[in-house]
Amino acid sequence: MKILVVSDEESKYLWDYFQKEKLDGIELILSSGDLDPDYLSFLATVSSVPVLYVRGNHDDKYAWKAPEGCICIENKIYVYKGIRILGLGGSMRYNNGINQYTQKEMTERVRKMKWKILKNRGIDILLTHSPAYGLNDGKDLPHRGFEAFHSILNQYQPRFFIHGHVHMSYGREYKRNIQYGKTHIINAFERYIFEYEL
Repeated sequence: MKILVVSDEESKYLWDYFQKEKLDGIELILSSGDLDPDYLSFLATVSSVPVLYVRGNHDDKYAWKAPEGCICIENKIYVYKGIRILGLGGSMRYNNGINQYTQKEMTERVRKMKWKILKNRGIDILLTHSPAYGLNDGKDLPHRGFEAFHSILNQYQPRFFIHGHVHMSYGREYKRNIQYGKTHIINAFERYIFEYEL
């Protein structure tokens, strides 16, 4: 299955210079946040595939203007064609944004998800806005990753961990792809397509 992941910066390639064939073969779109709701609605309309999203730290506007035709999977496990996708958006708390959390608050969110993970017998994709602490994250507080994500990666070993938040334009230290144990970690900045073998 070909999956398109997007995050943080609207892709001119897809939005400004759209051609239908650019989405040929795409069966699922995942958003890691910080995108214009109209952009996600556009992708849902032109692709006719599910667009699943979590909220980023700059997505407070989703509270009154959610992306139409898209599915928010915050604190949920969404199953698509047998693929179990867990969504946990937001970033580290650095001001009063509604999609920001302390390490303790994210740990509590993860704890509350454990029964849903057990009910679904694990997960295949972890979809977040922020990276995990020490894995492709930044040194500054706003871009620091969450420690709680390590418990998910270590205990459930999802095949993929998709995040955004750290723009690859910030510097070469931010990688598109890294490996952590059995989990392939992808930075969804702007746009990226990967193959999920069913």
